[in-house]
Amino acid sequence: MSTEDFTYAEVGATREQGHCPPGFRSLHMRTRIGEGEEVFRRASEAVLTWEMHRALGLGIEASAERAAPGVDVTLSVAGIVRAPCRVVWTTEEARRVGWAYGTLPGHPESGEEAFVVDRTGDGTVWLTVTAFSRPARWYTRAAGPAARGFQHAYVRRCGVVLRRLCAGVPEP
Repeated sequence: MSTEDFTYAEVGATREQGHCPPGFRSLHMRTRIGEGEEVFRRASEAVLTWEMHRALGLGIEASAERAAPGVDVTLSVAGIVRAPCRVVWTTEEARRVGWAYGTLPGHPESGEEAFVVDRTGDGTVWLTVTAFSRPARWYTRAAGPAARGFQHAYVRRCGVVLRRLCAGVPEP
């Protein structure tokens, strides 16, 4: 995949746990979703098919129904703020499923964000959101710490929404 359209140089860096390129702010949040294989399966599908993002109330325009490298996706908030992105990597393993997108020109931030569902040895299902970013538009620069607060609230809400989407799935 060509990296020339992205608004940052280290495309794919969210694969490296704990890595944050110089000049970016990092974010890492892990939320317990539930327990068992069915919760893992349900959470994985909700993340891979944009369902979690839609349940957050975001508008989604995607070039495919599932996350896959090279898929373009534009997230929108109330149809006003548009955030164009491209999926840079995916993983679909027995106990770990997820993807990351990188920002394209026009996104309010510059950087990358990953959404990964994993099932630990004791059967607990977690959502981990990892990101690195910096302001890319005048309004995100002007918002300063408030923009950072919005990003943290958004990531916390991802966990709440995914847990709610999986609430009807029987646990072992």
